[in-house]
Amino acid sequence: MTAELEKILIYDFKTSNPVVDWYVVNDNVMGGFSKGLIKKNKVGNGIFSGKISLFNNGGFSSVRYNFENIVVSASDTLIFHVYGDNKDYQLRVKQSKYDRHVYTKKAFIKKGWHFLKVPLNEMGASFRGRRLRMNNFDKSYISEIGILLGNKVEESFNLKIDSIYIKRNQ
Repeated sequence: MTAELEKILIYDFKTSNPVVDWYVVNDNVMGGFSKGLIKKNKVGNGIFSGKISLFNNGGFSSVRYNFENIVVSASDTLIFHVYGDNKDYQLRVKQSKYDRHVYTKKAFIKKGWHFLKVPLNEMGASFRGRRLRMNNFDKSYISEIGILLGNKVEESFNLKIDSIYIKRNQ
C-alpha cells in the first residue's frame, strides 16, 4: 500500500474553497460573549481566531466542519497540521452530525507548525464538556470534525490550520 492510499484527506485549506464550509459555535448559544471566527489567510491557511470571554458564564469558541461519511477504523489516526499559539485545544469528531455527544481529545498546541496525531480510539465521549460513561471512539465512520478552545481563561487565540486527514493504521 502506498503512502497516498494510507491517507484520507478530510480538508486542505490551500486547495479547498471557500471557508464557508466551516461554521463557528461560540458560547453565545448559552448566553456568553466569546467571539471566534474562521477565515483564510493570504497563503491559504485556515485561521481560527478570536477572544474568549468568561462574562455571563461564557468561556468557549469552536469551529466545525460537516462532510459525507468517511469510513474509519477505531485504530486509525486523525492528523491535524496546525500552527499553534501555546494553548490547550480540544480536538473533536462525531460519527453522525445528528449525535448529541462528541468524541474529544485535549491537545496543547505549541507555537510553530506541528502534525497533531490523535488515534481515534483515544478520543473519549463527551457532552457539553462532561465526560460520558461510554467507550472511547469505536465507530465505523465519522461525519464531523471540530476544534474547541475553552480553558476557563479570558484569552485571545489564533490557530492556523493547513490540513486535516485520516491515516489508516492497518
